[in-house]
Amino acid sequence: MPAPKIPEPPSGKPATKDTERKPWKKKTPVEVVLDQEKKLRQEIAETEKDLQQKRVQLQKFEQARKIFEGS
Repeated sequence: MPAPKIPEPPSGKPATKDTERKPWKKKTPVEVVLDQEKKLRQEIAETEKDLQQKRVQLQKFEQARKIFEGS
């Protein structure tokens, strides 16, 4: 039979105004959708940037292939 868990005592640090969490603000459905749209746009921008870098790299490989085939 497992030993019962003993709850840990509080850390003893008093909660100051700097360490307290901000109160939770419930988002409206409109805010949720707008946040999701913003995140998706950022993700698309990052993906397009990565794709552009890969296209440049592919062009370099194609140029190298032409050089090797020409030899």
